[in-house]
Order: sequence, then C-alpha cells, then structure tokens
Amino acid sequence: MILVTVGTEQFPFNRLMSWIQISIEYGFIAEEVIVQYGSCTTVPTGVKSYSLIPPEQFHRLIKQARIIIGHCGEGTIFLLSVTAKPYILVPRSQKFNEHIDDHQIELAEALSQFDVPIAWSPGDLVRFLALPRRVPATFISATNICKRLHDRFK
Repeated sequence: MILVTVGTEQFPFNRLMSWIQISIEYGFIAEEVIVQYGSCTTVPTGVKSYSLIPPEQFHRLIKQARIIIGHCGEGTIFLLSVTAKPYILVPRSQKFNEHIDDHQIELAEALSQFDVPIAWSPGDLVRFLALPRRVPATFISATNICKRLHDRFK
C-alpha cells in the first residue's frame, strides 16, 4: 500500500495529485493507494481518499504502508525520518501557488544532499517507487539540515 500525504496546508497540492493519477493510469502504480489530500481540489480516482486522517489512524497507515509519498513539510519530514519506512518527498512550489514561498524547495535541495529521495518530476516519482529506499534517521537531524541550509545561504 502506498500512503500519500500532503499535510494540512491551506494551499492545494494538486500537482502531486495529478502525478499520482498519471502514475496509476500508466500502470506505474498498481497497488492500493490511500491519499490524505488536505485542501487539494483534485483527488486521484481509484484511491481511498481522506481530507484529514485522525492521528491514530494515520500512524496505523504509516505502519501498513510499503512506501509513503509526502510533501516536503517540516512536520512530515521529521515524522517520516523516525519511521522505518521508505519515503519520497515532493516539495511544494510558490510558482504553482502551493505555498507562500519556496522554503520546501530549499529544504528539499538540502535534504537531497543527504540522499533523501526527492521527486522533482513524475519520472522521479516513478523511479523512486520502483526502487524504494530507507533513509537513516541520523542523516536527517535538525542540526545537519540547518548546517546545510546555513552553508547554502550564507
């Protein structure tokens, strides 16, 4: 099972929803998909979908998932970094009105230096789904991320 989560942002992340839809339509995803879509106005067809998932149910779904696809929000990153599950992050972009700024892109660029799977395109998403990998939690400490961001923007 694939769990997709976009957090509780007030901005829709329809781009990720369309990537999931395309991946299903082209047969790159052929397993059960559960989507927590938040404020998205587009939701893939053929999936179980919830606007919000209560915390207990969300943690159960994380345990059941083969892989998790999430937006690049700080809360999602730290939640996923302590799981033993492979995951893929997709950063929201201001260019697509998915957030007020590009901090998720900046964070994704810093995380990619730790070999965290970041999908910048539907092709990346499909590639990471085919070869999921776990990221050791020690790589994604707040200290390491802050240092990378500091080095990048100093």
